[in-house]
Amino acid sequence: MQIELWEAILAGVLVLIVLFFFGPGAKRAVEKAPKADAGDWKAALVPILLVAGFVVLMILMIG
Repeated sequence: MQIELWEAILAGVLVLIVLFFFGPGAKRAVEKAPKADAGDWKAALVPILLVAGFVVLMILMIG
């Protein structure tokens, strides 16, 4: 299924509009966000590794 040219142009224009409106707010949010410490990265890594391990387990169970 291929989209028409006018649909691709319209999608591009919509993306530019979204970036124009939400870009400054996102930039401000990143600037005001608290900086992460070394312990914060370890705390975030544990759930990511658990989810990745679960996905690998599911793939191995199917195959």
